[in-house]
Formats: sequence, C-alpha cells, structure tokens
Amino acid sequence: MGALDLALLRAFRTRGHTPSRERAIAVFSRLGEQAMIWFAICGLGTLVDPGGRPVYARAAKTVAGVYAINQAIKFAVRRPRPALEGLPPLAGTLSGLSYPSAHSATSFAAARMLSPALPAPPLYGLAVALALSRPYLGLHYPSDILAGGALGSALAELAS
Repeated sequence: MGALDLALLRAFRTRGHTPSRERAIAVFSRLGEQAMIWFAICGLGTLVDPGGRPVYARAAKTVAGVYAINQAIKFAVRRPRPALEGLPPLAGTLSGLSYPSAHSATSFAAARMLSPALPAPPLYGLAVALALSRPYLGLHYPSDILAGGALGSALAELAS
C-alpha cells in the first residue's frame, strides 16, 4: 500500500468527524450495501416510468453483474480492509476484503446505466457520496474506491 493511499485514508478518518455525522454517514452508507439503493431505484423506475422499463431492467442486470465481478476480484486479490491504529472502522462489513470497493463499482455502474432515464448529476452525486462514505468510515482505502469506480464505469460502458 502506498504512502499516499494511507495518508488520504488517515485524512478521511480524522477530518470532519462528529458523533452525529459519523452515525448519519454510517446509515447513509448502508444504502449501498449489495447495491440495494440502486436496485430500489430501478424497481421504482419500472413502476412510475413504464416507457423507461428497458433502461431500468438493463441497469439492474448490469449492476448485478458488476457486483458479481467485483466480488470475484475481491476474493482473488484478498486485500484486507484498513486497520489504522487508534481509528477503528465505524461500521461493519460482510467480509474482511477491501479491493475493489463494491459500493463504488456498483454506484458508478448504476449512475452510467440509469443516466438515459434520470438526470445524470444527481445519480453521479449519489455515486460519489456513497463511494466516499467508505473511507470516511474507515472501511476502504482511497485506491479501493478509485478501482471500484473505474471497474463499474468500464463495465457499464461495455454494457451500454
């Protein structure tokens, strides 16, 4: 792990923290677990926008595929989650593996795939916020976030 990655992680874990902000970001970050917020958006979209159903269906399938590929890479690479002395993680995770970030991968894939049906700026804003919540909570290195975002963006571009 590079010194820059560690320095950035330490900055995420020490800047802008209050107990109420940490609780709020931990709750917000849970929306990205297994890409549930993105599947919810796709499901809601199919209900309220029947003409956009193909976009929402394709987005949901792509996000599911990105999640599966991300997990396969995570198990192949086996990078452990961050462990900063005196700065324990602020939320739990399903596994102890860190690289790449599934929150980041699925979020950027979803934003790309949903942008034909929904305004792109809020989609990407949500993607960025979910991705950045992870190093804030001490659950991912910044490079995990970048790798996940690149993976999700690239796979979504291939799927579109």
